[in-house]
Amino acid sequence: MQCTLISQRRSDSCDESERMLFSFDLQLFAGEKTEEPTAKKRADAKKKGQVGKSQEINAAFVMMAGFVILYNLGGNALQEIMTYSSSIFGHLVMETDEESVMQLFISIIIVLAKTSLPMMVFIMIIGLAINFFQVGLNFNTEAIGFKPDKLNPINGFGRIFSKRSLVELVKSIIKIVVIGFFIYDYMVAEILQMPKLIFLELGEATDKISSVIFMLAFKILGVFFVMAAADLYYQKWQTTQDLKMSKQDIKDEFKQTEGDPQIKGKIKSKQRQMAMARMMQEVPQADVIVTNPTHFAVAMSYKPGMAAPIVVAKGQDHVAQRIKEIAREHKVPIVENKPLARALFAAVEIGDSIPQELYKAVAEVLAYVYKLKNKGKRRSA
Repeated sequence: MQCTLISQRRSDSCDESERMLFSFDLQLFAGEKTEEPTAKKRADAKKKGQVGKSQEINAAFVMMAGFVILYNLGGNALQEIMTYSSSIFGHLVMETDEESVMQLFISIIIVLAKTSLPMMVFIMIIGLAINFFQVGLNFNTEAIGFKPDKLNPINGFGRIFSKRSLVELVKSIIKIVVIGFFIYDYMVAEILQMPKLIFLELGEATDKISSVIFMLAFKILGVFFVMAAADLYYQKWQTTQDLKMSKQDIKDEFKQTEGDPQIKGKIKSKQRQMAMARMMQEVPQADVIVTNPTHFAVAMSYKPGMAAPIVVAKGQDHVAQRIKEIAREHKVPIVENKPLARALFAAVEIGDSIPQELYKAVAEVLAYVYKLKNKGKRRSA
């Protein structure tokens, strides 16, 4: 018997410990960020500059723009520089007064504008366009704002040895290895052609070297674009992972945007009370109350000049009883008409005119009420 009690106690203690452990696990998992970020979370992150953006895509397009414009306009730029250089070195004997130096400086600026400015403007436009297509129009200064925690060396070491820094290191190593392999593979095939350049004219040799360089550049750009596309996918995935929310986060956000359900319920309750009070104030001015007699009550009013009578108050059950109480206190006629009361309650909102299909029934009720009022006046007279 004692052994049985001991084993039962052990079983109860084990069950209790398992329940405590299970409860602890539930609390632990409740804070896990397993939910996809909401639209508001993404919008707030975008305002702070936290978006899925790949710098590799920007660099790839900027490099491509630079090589393309250099490939197409490089010859003209080179010719412009050679012409200017020939002109300068052909007139080495020149006065060194202030005016001559100013003219020389202006001529250098003009040459630079002709050769470099188109390339710079084109590259800048491409860079801005790619950035816009990635994140849209998004200006913010929070990312470059001063934050005291950035001066903390512990936080700095944490950023250096963080997961993101490790990923960037791996990406850099992969880029060096892959691009280095393509350069080596290409140059092994072309290096044997280089000795033949000594038998060519200077212009032909220059064209051959430039074609080799540009072909190598475009091959590297192709590889770079593939790696940039992979990096863009990773950045978007990583941003989504960073923005993931727990169930509690979603509940808190809902409360912030939609309001606390308890507070909203109290506000709606207060609004209903105020609407009810305003409605009850209209009952003493009604001409007649049409009842079910117990479940529905509809108060109507008609003044000269109105197109049709309007419903000033209506209610069901307890509200209907309260409407009838106020009507008795202020001697407003109460008429029992079950079909009409139900129809008015279902079809007409407070403040609206009665529909045309109920004109006849309402007119009969009003005629009856006016007839009672006239009798009352004659008796009092």
